[in-house]
This record gives sequence, C-alpha cells and structure tokens, in this order.
Amino acid sequence: MRIGILTGGGDVPGLNPCIKAVTRRAEDLGWEVVGFRRGWAGPLNYNPDDKEGSASLLMPLTGPLVRTIDRTGGTILHTSRTKPSRVKKTDIPPFVKDAVDNGDGTFDCTAHVLKVMESVGIDALIPIGGDDTLSYGARLHREGMRTMSIPKTMDNDVFGTDYCIGFSTAVTRSVDLITGLRTSAGSHERIAVIELFGRNSGETSLISGYLADVDRVLIAELPFDVNRLAAQLVEDRKANPSNYAMVCVSEGAQMQGGEIIERGEADAYGHRKLGGVGQLLGDEIKRITGVNIISQTLGYMMRAGAPDALDQMVAKSYGTMAVQLLAEGEHGRMMALQQGKYTTVPGDTCVQGEKRVDIDAFYDAQNYRPRIARVQGMPMFMY
Repeated sequence: MRIGILTGGGDVPGLNPCIKAVTRRAEDLGWEVVGFRRGWAGPLNYNPDDKEGSASLLMPLTGPLVRTIDRTGGTILHTSRTKPSRVKKTDIPPFVKDAVDNGDGTFDCTAHVLKVMESVGIDALIPIGGDDTLSYGARLHREGMRTMSIPKTMDNDVFGTDYCIGFSTAVTRSVDLITGLRTSAGSHERIAVIELFGRNSGETSLISGYLADVDRVLIAELPFDVNRLAAQLVEDRKANPSNYAMVCVSEGAQMQGGEIIERGEADAYGHRKLGGVGQLLGDEIKRITGVNIISQTLGYMMRAGAPDALDQMVAKSYGTMAVQLLAEGEHGRMMALQQGKYTTVPGDTCVQGEKRVDIDAFYDAQNYRPRIARVQGMPMFMY
C-alpha cells in the first residue's frame, strides 16, 4: 500500500502528531506514506507529465523524518483553502485540460486530481481537515478513491463527531490568555472584550468563557442585544472588588439587527474572513456605558504552539485508527469520538448536518452565560 496524506484549511495543534501516527503505523505494516503539500492545492497543481518539476509538492514521509514533529504545532505539510471541484479559471494550472465548467465562474478539476493519485501511485488517501476539506475527500470516495478522513478544527464543529483535533489546545490557550488579561482589565478598571475564533459554532467561546469564568459569553448561534449586555456588564463591574468585567465573543456573533462582520474575497468554500465584532462591540459598550474598554482579539494565538496532551492523544489515536482500518479493508470512513469512545462514521457524514451549541441545554440566552448545571452521563465536552 502507498498512502497519501494532506492537511487542509486552518492549521491547528495536533496535525503533526496525527501525521506522525499515520506514518509510523503504516511503516509497521510495510507501507509507504507520501504527503501532499498545501492541502488540496498539492494534487491540483501536480503535473503528472512533469514529475520532476512537481516534486516539491510531495513529501515522502518516513519514521526518521517524523520522529520529532509531534513536539510542535502547525503542519509540516503546510495547508491551504483549496477545493479542486470549485477552482476559478485564473487558478487552473495550465496543464489541466479536463476541467469541467460549473457554470458559476468556477471549474471542477476532480478528473485531474484522480489522475494525479493514479500517477503518484496512491492506493488510499487520508485527508485531515474540517468539514470543507473532508467534504471533498467524500467526493473523491464517491469517484472510487479509497479514503479515510480525520476531523480537525478548533471550532469543534464537524458533524458526526464529539471531538475534532485542535479544540482542546485552542480552549487551553484561550483560558490562559483570558486569565492573563485580567491583570490589565483590573488595573485600569475597564470592561474587557475578548474576540475568539468561531465562525458558525460558539462552542470554543462558550467553553473557554466557562472555564475562564468570564462574566458574559456571546456565541455565533444567537444574535445579542447590545443594550441589555452593556447593562449587565456594568452590574458585573460593580460587583467585582477590582471594578472590572469581561465578555467573550465568537467572531461569527452578531448584534440583533446587525450582520456578521466579514471582509475580503470568499475562498473556494464560499467563506470570507471574519473578525472585528469584538472591536465593534467594545465601541458600542463604551458609547452606551461610558466605561473604557480593552478590546483584544485572540485570533491565531489560539492555534499557535504545540498541542496539549489531549490533542496529542486524539490526533495519534485517529491517525493510528485510520491506517489500521485500511489494513482491515475498510475505507470511506471518518474517524470520530462519540460518548467518549473512538468510532467511525461514513465519510460524508460531515455534510449531512450541522454541529452547533444546544442553546436550550447549555446557554442562558437572557443573561449571555453558559448554563451547565447537569453533567452526569454527558460526554466530556458536553456536546
């Protein structure tokens, strides 16, 4: 067997341990592992008729090469937000002659990707990514390619699994940074507004705010009333002996009657960059209350650095399981954790639904706070 592996979408801590686990288990079986660089952009830009010129897009993976990569964050294979089934005409490599016009200004280059897999000798492919990356892996499986998908995203919002690689470390980083920010907020007697990643799911903001014990938490699933929030934060500040208050907000959150703040061009999956709701919120709170604000976007610091122990464990377990299942003749599956147990679901499960915060069960929508009173019998992260 010759296994291909790639990482797509945003980087998260845990990708390198997963790559290492895949490589080591494959070598135990006497198999080869080849990494495609830059996510789906790797096979898209690989020219089967110029293997020497395309060599930089491949990375043969061996035990010695991956020996220490699990000690660092990010991905040695690099990443991108490329979707070969939706490529702008200007981005189609000149040697790709079989792109199919989608009729909306984009082209489907899947036939080329399949030719690349055959040319490189890939018997099975392991994509690691969020629902966007994995949805294209599911497309390749429908076209006859053996795949094993591994979910990762610090938003923890891939449908079909309770846990995605990167979530624990993102929460750990956020809690540490929020706690550190208390010194400045208290010293200056301000209201601190902390913006966290979270496009459609507010789970990262909710759990980080819950563990850091901030006063209020805003999530992407529910528009908020800024006037009610401002009044609550004023009371929180008064009740604090150090005379400050803190609120966390998902980058995808929006005010009632407002819009999600986006900028720039949409990527291949139709997503524009988010960010700015924290600054807008801070400005509004100051206008309403007159209290000075500390506005802090955690951004890439949430996904920076080495993975924590939980992300190490899950990443290595997912990687090992994916290879082992291939050895047992399975394919077209996505690795998953459900109710605290490792399992698999069909590879296209990620596009069969949405994973969002259960507001009725875990969120006080009137007071903008986590509402976690009952945990017996629940999974570790309660979702």
